[in-house]
Amino acid sequence: MDRDAVLIDLALQGGGSHGAFAWGVLDRLLEERWLEIAAISGTSAGAMNAAVLADGWAADGAQGAREALDRYWRRVARAAAFSPLQRSPLDRLLGRWTLDTSPAYVFADLMSRLLSPYDLNPLGYNPLSKVLAESVDFERLVRSPIKLFITATRVRTGRGRIFRNAEITADVLLASACLPTMFPAIEIDGEPYWDGGFAGNPTITPLVRESDAHDTILVQINPTERLDAPRSAPDILNRLNEISFNSPLMKELRMIALLRQAVDPGHGEGARWAQMRTHRIESDMLAQLGASSKLNAEWKFVSMLREEGRRAASEFLENHGAGLGERSTADLDVLLGEC
Repeated sequence: MDRDAVLIDLALQGGGSHGAFAWGVLDRLLEERWLEIAAISGTSAGAMNAAVLADGWAADGAQGAREALDRYWRRVARAAAFSPLQRSPLDRLLGRWTLDTSPAYVFADLMSRLLSPYDLNPLGYNPLSKVLAESVDFERLVRSPIKLFITATRVRTGRGRIFRNAEITADVLLASACLPTMFPAIEIDGEPYWDGGFAGNPTITPLVRESDAHDTILVQINPTERLDAPRSAPDILNRLNEISFNSPLMKELRMIALLRQAVDPGHGEGARWAQMRTHRIESDMLAQLGASSKLNAEWKFVSMLREEGRRAASEFLENHGAGLGERSTADLDVLLGEC
């Protein structure tokens, strides 16, 4: 039986090649004709997925978006095939997706602790530049019916900046994914920018203020909780990054939870926050993958992540699809106890 259309927003986290999980989620959601995407907020890999989807939608609707995402990730995998960052024979033998024993990765990781990207990569070479040029028509993106909100972090102030459809270029997307230990800051209008995850991963506020939808689906890549404390140096650094990248998002979700409990959340924007229906799609698999696997973009790996994303989205639709347009299915109230 056909369902009435439900207007939704998407909030897409970053996470390197783990963004292929979000690709799978999006691919599955785009099969549902009753879901209408009003806006997408994205950071880093989430920004890439958002721009590619919105451009593909402008070209040929949902099917165009699915095909555009497929082409984009295939290009990413082809570019990765020529990268020195490859799994070692030991990683392959043990069936691990990490690059922990890759000589190139170990060397690059060590150098990043001693030298800045201005020393190691002074020209700011990024293989994603060519991939984005081939994957997104930025003039067509301006005309997309899907509103985009891409976050990048101002280096000088530490504050986030939100870029909208008409402002989005390849440099904006690269800025949103610019890890400061790997690439020189991306300059836009004379202002240097780093990865948007430091300011919002992703940012929820523009979805509340500028979208007509009341349902937001968060596609979460970075775990908010880990059962065991990290002990190795790479795991400690990875957990620090997860905490710092999740922190701005958690603050916004706590605001929604608090306003829901208010007797009178007020009018205007306060009421909008309180009326937000929130949903979340995630996977325990991502928490089991090593941090270095975020730099592994070989086709076999991203294909596996895509299938896991499709599985997680199908499970969400089966268990919580009826809540879309009706009620929140993500338990945000538990966040109040963590403040």
